[in-house]
Amino acid sequence: MPEMSIREAVSLGLREALDADERVFLMGEDIGSYGGAYAVTKGFLEKYGPDRVRDVPIAEAVIVGAGVGAAMGGMKPVVEVMTINFTLLAMDQIVNHAAKMRYMSNGQFEVPMVIRTVTGGGGQLGATHSQNFEGWYASVPGLKVAVPSTPYDALGLLRTAIADRNPTIFAEHALLYGVKGEVPKERYEVPFGKAEVRRQGKDVTIVAYLRMVSVAMKAAEALAAKGVQVEVVDLRSLRPLDVATVVESVKKTSRAVVVEENWRTGGFAAEVASAVQEQAFDHLDGPVGRVGGLEVPMPYNRSLEAAAIPTPDRVVETIERLYGL
Repeated sequence: MPEMSIREAVSLGLREALDADERVFLMGEDIGSYGGAYAVTKGFLEKYGPDRVRDVPIAEAVIVGAGVGAAMGGMKPVVEVMTINFTLLAMDQIVNHAAKMRYMSNGQFEVPMVIRTVTGGGGQLGATHSQNFEGWYASVPGLKVAVPSTPYDALGLLRTAIADRNPTIFAEHALLYGVKGEVPKERYEVPFGKAEVRRQGKDVTIVAYLRMVSVAMKAAEALAAKGVQVEVVDLRSLRPLDVATVVESVKKTSRAVVVEENWRTGGFAAEVASAVQEQAFDHLDGPVGRVGGLEVPMPYNRSLEAAAIPTPDRVVETIERLYGL
């Protein structure tokens, strides 16, 4: 199978959608002549023209609101909000309109819209540009939330998102764009609500998503050197959430740690931990652990920023402390 980066996978998915359906169009900040803040849409304006690749002013509420209206009118917009931090300015349009329109109209209106946005820290972009809000959106009925960690998943989940009749938050981690992996030439889709076991193990389960999957895999390698076999589950989507795969893994390992980049307080890891406690309590040999970002705004200083984000060492320390492994 050929290799491509996550950046290339997302770009391919967008080109496919534009080529296949004239109702699909892109709208966002700097996606046209600039080629996208992360170069995902480089060359799109020249190929598809300004009607289908629309540069817009810095007005996130207007961007998302226009996308909702276009979707209700029969179009299939893919709206790019430069970072998930900026979606706060469009929270009303996302939560009170995109997510609820189909329900409140008894199915008379649908909002088949994808909101592509960049999440996560690690790039020295400061406290207001380095946050992880995908877990917030996963708490809203009517939204779907995709969190790909590999090129294969990025392309497969994007295909699913564009074909879906509901609005999807498609969260791309800023530091994963260059990650490469095998992607089949044959068309495929990755369904929402189906987690993937990235590594088999029998001693402890680590649940993660986005960049924390890589952190979990490195922690698993470190523990393997000590004779501990770790199973790593990549959630791939937060809503719908595949609790069954997580629970099945925990029933095998009897231990679970959830790792996410967001703050522990109010984080999505608590939702996963609660589900494990409710559905696999009799199989647990200890408490469900959580590893999250430190309870501070993200520092700009490189060393402090690195200290605020979960590392493989912190995951290993948590597992050893909780379970004595």
